[in-house]
Amino acid sequence: MTAVDTPRLYDRNFMLALASQMCFVIANTLMAHYSRWIEFLGGGLGQVGLIMGASATLGLLLRPWIAQWINRLGARLMWLIGYLLFAASAFSNLLLDDLNPLIYLIRALQLLAAAIVFASGLTYISQTAPEHRRTEAIGVLGAGGFFGMLIGPYLGDLILGSGADAAMVARQRSDFVWLFISASLASLLPTIFLILMRTPGSVGTRRSVKLSDFVSTTIRYWPGSVLLIDFIFGICMTAPFIFVASFIDSEPLVIGKHSVIGIFFICYAGWGVTVRLALGNLPDRVGPHKILVIGTALMAIGMFSYAIVSAQHPWLIVIPALLTGTGHGLMFHTMTSLTIQPFPMEVRGTGSALAMMMLDLGTLVGAPALGYVGDRFGYASMFATVGSICVVGMGIYVWRDAAVRLANPSS
Repeated sequence: MTAVDTPRLYDRNFMLALASQMCFVIANTLMAHYSRWIEFLGGGLGQVGLIMGASATLGLLLRPWIAQWINRLGARLMWLIGYLLFAASAFSNLLLDDLNPLIYLIRALQLLAAAIVFASGLTYISQTAPEHRRTEAIGVLGAGGFFGMLIGPYLGDLILGSGADAAMVARQRSDFVWLFISASLASLLPTIFLILMRTPGSVGTRRSVKLSDFVSTTIRYWPGSVLLIDFIFGICMTAPFIFVASFIDSEPLVIGKHSVIGIFFICYAGWGVTVRLALGNLPDRVGPHKILVIGTALMAIGMFSYAIVSAQHPWLIVIPALLTGTGHGLMFHTMTSLTIQPFPMEVRGTGSALAMMMLDLGTLVGAPALGYVGDRFGYASMFATVGSICVVGMGIYVWRDAAVRLANPSS
């Protein structure tokens, strides 16, 4: 293929996908305040962990069928279905007046919708981007997510109020009404971009939606020990998106009369997107395995650094934010690309769903366990537990990767 014939990565279609991703992540990260909703309804830290973890079960169980439906209906159509489901489930929170079993279903549908959206987006990009730039494409698409993170949590903080004068008991139900309406609207906006995007050429090449087909495809193209890092990354994501809001409220971490959650996400997402855009093609140039190990190590250090943050030194929240943001910026697109890599184009939906399935499993297992640790031993111990898991997982991954390379020197 000549230089003239080489497909472009950053074309109009890619920019529409990027805008779509950014809008949805604004909606999804508004839900970084969901722990405050649980607390408003009368729950404690243990219930936050239980609800957030258990709610991931539905998405985890349905991942195989999500993959098969992406393969059958196409990534773009499933992407649209995910947006509509998220809007409906976010709005459904207004049916709740107290903590009852319905909250598990509503939160589960939110997570299921996000699972459909992210798996569909990853599949779409892996099918439309030039193959030799797949990791870069996934990384830059994720940069749109980081831009969304800069806006969503901060917008949620403005809606709910924050700081010493805005304790949980001072928040009104109307504050959360506006939060969920905003999330619903933000998830409907990107449907416009999807309509304008082209359909990948591989749509309809797989017709089966049987679980056995998912299992056989997964076994045939098994991606290896990178799935462990996918799992650990899911555990890591419980920190910024489940427990950080409660951690900040518990101290409380305030500057003046404002909580530092906005500062946290500006540093986390702002630096994360800088790393992603500046180093997006680094895995393709120096090797994805090396970048994944470095990212995991920085994530671990960031988790341990939460211990230095206190009410007396609230500005120190920028240290774990920058370190874990760097880890996120290096890890996600690299591990996802490695997971998808062995799967042929027509079954990329299976590879994408498998990566997200392991991430869901990390949340499902991690959130309740970490909620218990935090409730019993404090937040510093909880974050240190995540850091320790990163260190152990990184060691296993390095060992397994080395063993595979010794067995297959050409890999």
